[in-house]
Amino acid sequence: MGAILPGLVPGPLPMHGIGGAKDLPISPELAISGAVAALTISFIVLALAWRTPRYDAATDGRPAPAALSTLVTSTGWSVAMRVLGLVVFGYAAFAAVLGEDLLTNPFFGMFYVWLWVGLVFFSAVLGPVWKAISPARTINLLFARISGSDPDEGLFRYPAWLGHWPAALGLYAFVWLELVYPYSTELGPVRLWCAAYVAVMLLGGALFGNDFYENADPFEVYSTLIGKLSPWIVREGRLHVISPLANLNTVVPRAGLVGVVAVLFGSTAFDSFKESAPWVRFVQTNSFIGENDLGLVADNLALLTFCVGVAVVLSVGSMLTGVHPGQSRLEMPRQLAHSVVPIILGYIVAHYLSYWFEVGQDTLIKASDPLTTGADYLGTGDWSVNYWLSYHPTLLANIKVIAVVLGHVVGVIAAHDRAVRLLPPRHHLTGQLGMLVAMVFFTAGGLYLLFAA
Repeated sequence: MGAILPGLVPGPLPMHGIGGAKDLPISPELAISGAVAALTISFIVLALAWRTPRYDAATDGRPAPAALSTLVTSTGWSVAMRVLGLVVFGYAAFAAVLGEDLLTNPFFGMFYVWLWVGLVFFSAVLGPVWKAISPARTINLLFARISGSDPDEGLFRYPAWLGHWPAALGLYAFVWLELVYPYSTELGPVRLWCAAYVAVMLLGGALFGNDFYENADPFEVYSTLIGKLSPWIVREGRLHVISPLANLNTVVPRAGLVGVVAVLFGSTAFDSFKESAPWVRFVQTNSFIGENDLGLVADNLALLTFCVGVAVVLSVGSMLTGVHPGQSRLEMPRQLAHSVVPIILGYIVAHYLSYWFEVGQDTLIKASDPLTTGADYLGTGDWSVNYWLSYHPTLLANIKVIAVVLGHVVGVIAAHDRAVRLLPPRHHLTGQLGMLVAMVFFTAGGLYLLFAA
């Protein structure tokens, strides 16, 4: 994640790709063995002690304090969030359109760090924040108010068979831009990607209303999925404090959900893999196409393989079970895909925590001078980045491993609770063995890549 200069001062961190941690002061074998053991033990305990579903978002939890609930569900709060989203969007557009094509342009950090990584952390704590601040939703609402139409209603009904597939495609387009495209730190291509995203979102909103954003906006779908792990839910017009596992159980198994989680998990794994020594040596030593061309082709194939591989492992693991008469095994992958969401969050923490903490600060500093004119619009220009996490590598390594293991354990619990709800009693145990094997594969493979990078 950037070179460490003499004197332990971290150097500039690249905007292209995130990369895995390096030189973690923990034995990889010990971490992987401990993680697999924790996963297996948790499964055994669940199989023996957990015979009926326990998480129901309709009844779980308790009302939040009245003042907090009134604030969060008020019209004023909704308007404030929309205004915040438009202000940040406008400021980023200002830097993107008028700023210089340099890495010092804060637009890169706002796009790759604040949006892509920060969205995850804020959603995990606060809930689906992108739905609240989405500039596309706000612009669509304003157009609807001007025209006298309903923003929830478009010209057509959003087709159920399409589900989350557009979001999966949009997420893949983003990770391809960030991790594969060789010019991902040039202003023109990134600006074009954002312009295309906004255009598609506004057109989709006009055609299908707000259902389009709920199903097809890649950032909203991502934020909403991660937000299902937050302790907050609005029920009957009031804010409630709820178990994250009960909240997670509300994920709707729409078409394309497997594609979304496969892209999110697979791209994170690829991010580490592309920095590993074997892959770097392969690209550098095989130049039969031309070194640059080979690297681009190989990275494209590898990213696609990782994403498809996650989908295949999840699908096979979830379908290797007995089902009720008339119940289709083909439905099982999307029914159990929600159990991968905690794993995704665990790996996001493991891969991006220090990057978000440090480059996020650097972006805030640069944002004070978006045009590189020496201005200090936000009053942050003379701030300095706090590299506290980088100065404590053992703590950081422990956080990474704990995040991965905890994500997998929560995933196993979520899968088990859903399985005892869906499967015939005689398959409550044996029917989950396929998913256990898939989870062990994800755990061992993910930790290996985390250490191998």
